[in-house]
Amino acid sequence: MKRFIFISIPLLMVLMVFAFYDEAFSSKPYNRLVHEKSPYLLQHKDNPIHWYPWGEEAIAAAQRENKPIFLSIGYSTCHWCHVLEKESFENEEVAALLNEAFICIKVDREEHPDVDQFYMNVVQAMTGRGGWPLTVVMTPDKIPVFGGTYFPREELIKILGSIRSAWIEQPEKIKEVGDAVRKFIEAGDRISTKSVPLDETMLKDFYKKFLVSYDEINGGFGLAPKFPPTMKMRLLLRIAQRTGDQHAIKMVESTLEHMARGGIYDHLGGGFHRYSTDPIWLVPHFEKMLYDQATLATVYLEAYQVTQKPMLESVARGILDYVLNDMTGSKGGFYSAEDADSEGEEGTFYIWSDAELKKILTLEEYQLAYKIFGVTSGGNFEESGKNILHLPKEIDWKTNASLEVKNLKKKLLEIRGKRERPFKDDKVLTAWNGLMISAMAKASQILQDPNYLAAAQKSAHFIKTYLYEKEKLARRFRDGEAKFTASLDDYAYLIQGLIDLYEADFDEQWLGWAHRLQKKQDELFWDEGGYFFSEKTGSLLPGRNKRFEDNARPNSNAVSALNLLKLYNFTLHKPFREKAKTIFTLAGDMMNTSHNAFAQMFIALDFYLDRSKEVVVVGPKQSREKDSILKMLRGEFLPNKTVGYIPPDAESSFPIFANKTTAEGRTIVYVCEHNICKYPTEELAKARELVKDNKRYSLK
Repeated sequence: MKRFIFISIPLLMVLMVFAFYDEAFSSKPYNRLVHEKSPYLLQHKDNPIHWYPWGEEAIAAAQRENKPIFLSIGYSTCHWCHVLEKESFENEEVAALLNEAFICIKVDREEHPDVDQFYMNVVQAMTGRGGWPLTVVMTPDKIPVFGGTYFPREELIKILGSIRSAWIEQPEKIKEVGDAVRKFIEAGDRISTKSVPLDETMLKDFYKKFLVSYDEINGGFGLAPKFPPTMKMRLLLRIAQRTGDQHAIKMVESTLEHMARGGIYDHLGGGFHRYSTDPIWLVPHFEKMLYDQATLATVYLEAYQVTQKPMLESVARGILDYVLNDMTGSKGGFYSAEDADSEGEEGTFYIWSDAELKKILTLEEYQLAYKIFGVTSGGNFEESGKNILHLPKEIDWKTNASLEVKNLKKKLLEIRGKRERPFKDDKVLTAWNGLMISAMAKASQILQDPNYLAAAQKSAHFIKTYLYEKEKLARRFRDGEAKFTASLDDYAYLIQGLIDLYEADFDEQWLGWAHRLQKKQDELFWDEGGYFFSEKTGSLLPGRNKRFEDNARPNSNAVSALNLLKLYNFTLHKPFREKAKTIFTLAGDMMNTSHNAFAQMFIALDFYLDRSKEVVVVGPKQSREKDSILKMLRGEFLPNKTVGYIPPDAESSFPIFANKTTAEGRTIVYVCEHNICKYPTEELAKARELVKDNKRYSLK
């Protein structure tokens, strides 16, 4: 008995201490971001503000204390997020006001894209604009009553003071605003059911309206700031492929060349910055995002397929090699972003003064840099007197690729590497890795480079090992932790990447996984009218969004539509194709009225309207004939097809391979449409003819 008492008393004391500690610590006001893994949240862990991460604890505190919620959404490489923190969130006066009158929640938009998208939609509706940092004040039941982006400190103090007073003295006014916003939220998922014909007229209208905004002098579309129009350029290539229109190709090629010459491209380390602040692609906003590298690499690769211009291949390699060198973890996951700022200023890492170049280079090297990179004594970056390296139009690409210039770039890159590097956000996001898997897999096919294939395979293995459990994906991995419910883009982008990876190595594990993920996506997000962005269960949001337009990344409903069509080609599962058609039908009216916002949806629709092909190659693994046929299928721009390969006598679980045979060591190509196949051939020229037999239309 004494032995029992001797053990239980210390145990009881420990349990009492832990219980007291947990209760006291959870209710005590303090900055809870210290416990998080997000680089963005950790940047704010020492703020004097009592930040909560997004979650039930914060919402419960707001409801318990009847305080409005101050919601701040941003990301770790956001320049204006840094400015807001330095000006306001490190300021004691702002902190005192927030801590007294609000429950403060800090959100990493890259970890919680559903939260970001939901409140961004509301703020855009309230104010007509949006961006980051996103600032929202909302009721304890998460209904916004005020929204905006960046506010200078004095303005923010006035806003917070006014809301605090209104919360106490004019609760009926707060309720009135909240009720109006709630009605907007409830109506937000009502999508027009107006039926429009799904035909090539939609593509022709897109093209005609798009011509108006084309910048004939500098490439791109519209005025500054200029964002790389990746999805639009990919669509233009598809329009040209089915119509023969050379001007569409010219617009794409000109835009890609101007971008590659400008300061938006990193001429030393490779990769693209976020966007250009001017019309000529010279002065960028310097952050580098993984998703931009993925989508830009893809359009440069496709343009290379069309034109065979070495410049396009070179830039595509520059993007992908940057990712391999600087944005890939040891286990294969791709990192998220690099900041625009270093040493407290934007662009410092990337710019050069004339005096510095004279000091570190020989006279011959300096003269070459002056010529090749447009260096001037006065500089070209704001008032800094420093230079953003760029390639003037007088310099041809052959000169830029010379050994002399390569050696100069190598020397400058080594010197730059000794500077303080911009902050790197090393979290691994499922969605963005899916985009990069796709880009790497396509590059391995088009450029026949095994390094890119290995990178795609390694990332896919990483996601399957660390971000996939019980048939569901997680959103983010960092510092040994997988966390947060995956959103629609995590599933859609990864499925796309896995299909492209299968077509690169013909390992059916990737196609099988894509098939399973698609069924899980249908279960979690489909509602007989397209896909919601977030799951229904487990979400703290007061509503769910369903979007069809692109933003900085391709729309995930549009990506899903194309995934469904491609998976139908392999599985012959008719509901996949029917779901794709439902998405087009629902988006059709919006596509007719706002063409520019739906480029990815038009890409998927083009696949649907064309005589898209299911191509099956059957033949020995070691065969020159097989290799020649695959080289043709991969090297030429033939976007509206799927390709499968199977060795003789091998078995597959996918119906598309049924009854596809060969004999006597020959390589046979089957070209089919909706599982109706042309006469099989072993001739390369005939296979090319069959695959290129698309549905033509005129832009007139």
